[in-house]
Amino acid sequence: MDPITHTLCGATMAESGLKEHTALGTAALLVGANLPDLDVIAYAWDPTMALWFRRGVTHGVLGLLVLPVLLTGALVLWDRLVRRPRGAPPAVARRLFLLAFLAVLSHPILDSLNVYGMRWLMPFSDRWSYGDVLFIVDPWVWGMLAGGVVLSRRLRRDRPNGTRETNDGGKGAARASMLLVAIYVVIMAVSNLAARRIVAGALARDLGARPTRMMAAPLPANPFARRMVAEVGDQYHFGTLRWLPRPRFEREPFTLDAGPRHSAAAAATRGPAVRRFMSWARFPYFAVEDRGDHYLVQIGDARYTIEPAGSWASVEVEIGAGDRGPGTGDR
Repeated sequence: MDPITHTLCGATMAESGLKEHTALGTAALLVGANLPDLDVIAYAWDPTMALWFRRGVTHGVLGLLVLPVLLTGALVLWDRLVRRPRGAPPAVARRLFLLAFLAVLSHPILDSLNVYGMRWLMPFSDRWSYGDVLFIVDPWVWGMLAGGVVLSRRLRRDRPNGTRETNDGGKGAARASMLLVAIYVVIMAVSNLAARRIVAGALARDLGARPTRMMAAPLPANPFARRMVAEVGDQYHFGTLRWLPRPRFEREPFTLDAGPRHSAAAAATRGPAVRRFMSWARFPYFAVEDRGDHYLVQIGDARYTIEPAGSWASVEVEIGAGDRGPGTGDR
C-alpha cells in the first residue's frame, strides 16, 4: 500500500491506546509502520534493480525480526541521549520493541493485499504471493483510518482532563475505524474470489478451456468493478467484471501472447536486466520490432500495462541480428 495508508495505520494503532504503554510509543508505531519501505534505496541503482529488490528482504520474515530491533535500539538511544537529560520519563525498551514489531508487521500485511504482491519468505525464498484485494491507493481506507484518528483526538481534546469514559471513547473511535477497515477488506476479498469464479466460468464457456492463472485487480476508488487478466493456454485475455446493476464480465477483443515467441525475445531473457524484470513480472509479454540490423525487444507486465513503450512496468533491450541464438519460432 501507499505511505499514507501505512502512516494512518500506525497513527490509528497509536490512538487506539497502544501509545500509552510507554514513552515514544507513537514514534515506534508511526516509524515502524513505514520502516520496511527502506528498500526504496534500490531506485538509486536502476528501475529493474528496484523491481527485483523491493518487497523482499525488508518485507519478509528476516525484516520482521531485524527491523523492530533496529528501531527499538534507535529509540532507546534517543531516549537516553535526548529525552532523559531534559527530565522526560524514560521509555520502556521491552514495550517499545513490542510496539515496533506490531507496526512493522502491519506493513507487509497491508502490502500483501494488492496486485504488486509480497515475498513473505525472503531471503529464503523469492516466491511472490498476491492478494488482489485492495488497490494500492484506496481512498476508502484513507477515510476510515483518518476518521478514526481525527475523532479520537477530538474526543480527547474536548476534555483534556476528562473522565475515563471520555478517554475510552477516544480509543474506541480508533478501534472502530480499524474494525471497519477489516470488514471492508473481508468484503473485497470475497469480491475477489467471486469475480475469479464468474470469469473462469465465462472463459470456459467462450474458449472451451479454463484459465490456468488469473488476476482480479481492484480499480481505483471503485469497489464495484475489477480488471481481469487471465492466462488461457498460451495467451492472456482481458476484461472487466462489473457488479452493478448485476454481475457481468465484459471481455475485451484483444489478447497478448504469454511468453517469448520470437528468437530475439528468447535471447533477451538471458540479459541481467531482463532476468531481474522477469523475476518480478506476473504476466510477462514480449513485443519485438525488427530494425534491420537489430531487434528492439520490449517486455511488459500485463497486470499494469498492455503498451510496454514508456511504461514503468516494462524493460527494453536491443538484440543484434546475430545474437539471437536458437529460437522458438519468429512471429
